[in-house]
Amino acid sequence: MNQKQVQTGHTTHRVPVLIVGGSLVGLSTSLFLGRLGVRHTLVERHAGTSIHPRGRGNNVRTMELFRTAGVEAGIRDAAATLAGNHGILQTPTLVGDAGEWLFREIDPGGGLARFSPSSWCLCSQNDLEPVLLEHAERLGGDLRYATELLSFETGPSGVTAVVKSRETGEHTTFLADYLVAADGPRSPVREQLGIGQSGPGDLFSNVSITFRSRRLAEVVGERRFIVCYLTDPAADGALLPVDNQENWVFHAPWHPERGETLEEFTDERCVEHIRRAVGVADLDVQITGRAPWHAAQRVARSYRAGRVFLAGDSAHEMSPTGAFGSNTGIQDAHNLAWKLAAVHGGWAGESLLDTYDAERRPVAEATSARAAARSVEHSHPGFAPSPGAGGGGGPQRGILNVALGYRYPQGAVIGTDPATPVVPERLDLSGEPGSRAPHMAVRHRGERISTLDLYETSFVLLSAADDPSGWHEAAVRLAEETSVPLASYRVGDGPGADLAPEGDADWSAAHGTTPEGAVLVRPDGFVAWRSPGPVPDAESALRQVLTTLLGAV
Repeated sequence: MNQKQVQTGHTTHRVPVLIVGGSLVGLSTSLFLGRLGVRHTLVERHAGTSIHPRGRGNNVRTMELFRTAGVEAGIRDAAATLAGNHGILQTPTLVGDAGEWLFREIDPGGGLARFSPSSWCLCSQNDLEPVLLEHAERLGGDLRYATELLSFETGPSGVTAVVKSRETGEHTTFLADYLVAADGPRSPVREQLGIGQSGPGDLFSNVSITFRSRRLAEVVGERRFIVCYLTDPAADGALLPVDNQENWVFHAPWHPERGETLEEFTDERCVEHIRRAVGVADLDVQITGRAPWHAAQRVARSYRAGRVFLAGDSAHEMSPTGAFGSNTGIQDAHNLAWKLAAVHGGWAGESLLDTYDAERRPVAEATSARAAARSVEHSHPGFAPSPGAGGGGGPQRGILNVALGYRYPQGAVIGTDPATPVVPERLDLSGEPGSRAPHMAVRHRGERISTLDLYETSFVLLSAADDPSGWHEAAVRLAEETSVPLASYRVGDGPGADLAPEGDADWSAAHGTTPEGAVLVRPDGFVAWRSPGPVPDAESALRQVLTTLLGAV
């Protein structure tokens, strides 16, 4: 398609970023770009947000991102119905006291507060997406549902995409600087680009059955679980509460590889399966819907092709156990958004965008392996792992390491060891470059905040309140002289402090440096670089670091 054809017979718009896909990851991309002031358009072929209660587990890192983006409170309001549900139960039936809890509490004893100002949140996709949609539109996002991508072409200076309104039939051409493909596991964008995938491939299939039952709440009793794995060999499945009262979801094994069709899941079959799995032969069950889904373990071999980027399920597929897939996708969006904003704003070179693949693809590879292992641990219905597949050491081993402790050994970071595992053996958030910056409760302008609340729109330099090395002054000068958004905070007690740690917390020890050193944190909250102690010329050191990270200062 040449430029003359583009401008003939079409409505044409120029936009910095075009997002294809309006589910969780596409909406999160819109939200994060909107927070950074990057104009964009989102197109989604479906008429609206998800109507099926799925993808409910939002891990602590995702909730940190939503906290910084100003939507955490709205999400927790939308999730209030299930706020008291914790733990995973595995039992032959729900009658009696048989079975065992794989774990009772997500955060027993409240120990997570040492690491984060946020916590896990159980919010189904159909409740979460409207919250993201509302905030994204409020930030100026141009979100177009019932709009389908028909074609796109890439060039050295941008992407030309033609979309069609499924309501009016109108065609619109977008001339975008960049395209973000959040268009699902069967991504047409990825297919057109010819990007292959690695990994074992298909794992298992389920049918998600929504139903109503008033008596089931009596059978469940006080057991407020996130999910209950029912293990009767003749009727296994996973039961998930929607409102703890009369609305429920049941995941039943489906075997299309054996020729089993979706049409075979009649109301009668589904009712009988649920009754037997629960253990109540005359349980009232009214089927209200079905949705097939396939679990797979695949990761795209590249997350970037010129000016097109893959995010979410288009980039990776994971076993659903643990909800790692949606969380990884949302975190993809956050990583990519600040880098697009930096290049679009002219304060970073194009090379910064290459670090998206370098950072996020290894995370997906490590996380997808952990998700499959977790499905083994939980005996997920329909999943028959290959012989010898292990469970990774127990049902709760390493969950925080994966959710919060993952790191970037390579990318827009300085001072890392490229051989460092992406997911460490133990949770270590001590300020190492490439890791999520430590959480500290501090007072800032009379308000209690977390240091994580500082990281969104700019790089942040932390140094001591007395600042004997001149880090703060150097950062202030660089912020004035360059286009790089750089904020500087002096941490400690006394009149010169911008941030006062609560209690006897030592900011430098928490960040792995000394009072004469400094820590540089990226807009996404990951440590970009740190200096353990003083340097002869703080301004020159900082300038060199930013030039190396961003490709331009």
